[in-house]
Amino acid sequence: MPEVAPGTVSARLSLLAAAMRDGGGRVGVGELLAAHRALAAIELDRRADVYHALRAVLCSARGDLALFDAAFAVVFSAPDRTPAAPNPDEMWQIMKPVPPASGLPDPGAAVEEGDLAPVPAAWSDVELLREKDFADYSDEERAVARRLFYALAVRGPWRESRRTRPTRKRGDIHDLRATVRASLRHGGELVERRYRAPRLRARRLVLVCDISGSMAPYARMLLQYLQACVAARRRVEAFAFGTRLTRVTRELAGRDPDRALARASEAVHDWSGGTRIGAAIGELNREHGRRIGRGALVVVLSDGWDRGDPELLSAEMARLHRCSYRVVWLNPLAADARYEPLTRGMRAAMPHVDDLLPGNSIGSLEALAALLDDDTP
Repeated sequence: MPEVAPGTVSARLSLLAAAMRDGGGRVGVGELLAAHRALAAIELDRRADVYHALRAVLCSARGDLALFDAAFAVVFSAPDRTPAAPNPDEMWQIMKPVPPASGLPDPGAAVEEGDLAPVPAAWSDVELLREKDFADYSDEERAVARRLFYALAVRGPWRESRRTRPTRKRGDIHDLRATVRASLRHGGELVERRYRAPRLRARRLVLVCDISGSMAPYARMLLQYLQACVAARRRVEAFAFGTRLTRVTRELAGRDPDRALARASEAVHDWSGGTRIGAAIGELNREHGRRIGRGALVVVLSDGWDRGDPELLSAEMARLHRCSYRVVWLNPLAADARYEPLTRGMRAAMPHVDDLLPGNSIGSLEALAALLDDDTP
């Protein structure tokens, strides 16, 4: 972070931009100059006007709003010193003074000790929450993690379509019509050759989430991830299962995640009960096989604790694997380096699983997103 003289608006704008960059925001020289122009166009005696003017020029995405709020609160609330770059290990213990009722802080005013209150710095959410177990999340951290889920949900698998598109690169697919039309400009000589390339189409993504009693610490957060995927991408199917399978794709659709999760909760009647994975996968194959279709990428989110018949689970997983492009299993217990799939459910399913990943944190979902990106041709 650059060394600047404290107490000036220009200095605090530089600190604000640096703080947002530290949190992952895209704030460069152009945005910083725009912030100076925005402050020059308004009266600085109203804090609300300063806040909205800076937010308009420094926030380029919805995810930057919470980042800007925390950075603005810290940078423009310490009048007697230049705010320092926070330590990632102490992000959630940053202290800031309570902002004044109106106007920018007076550089010469002193901050009393009684006016200090601990406030979490939202720009540290990515680093702090990336490896934190979902079971240890607070309500505030769940709200912060929600916007991170949407950033991961837009990433997904793609496949080559049978349809093609014009391209300027030389390829194996010749565009005869375009080549003949181009030859008319050269007296019928095939001087300019035209080519086509396959289009990319979103591969169908199927998410099957375990909501049984053993998955209770993780089911709430994983369902938020399912809702983000359904809302962010096309060709996504979402299912929840305990003792039976329930399709929740329609319930999780929509822009309001709270209403979507409430609809899904009403549709599912076997929360925190037993687990019959084999029967659930069998119903997925029989009842929804045509809707899913062949070539889908299937993600099962479960700890593998099963009260059903392991032979049934093995047979249904084999059938699902034959019809799918790839089967990925997210198991929260796999986050432990000593974990081995020794339960009868996991032993029956593992021969038909292409990838086993932990599903207990945002970092594990980032690993899943990277795996989905690798499937893009």
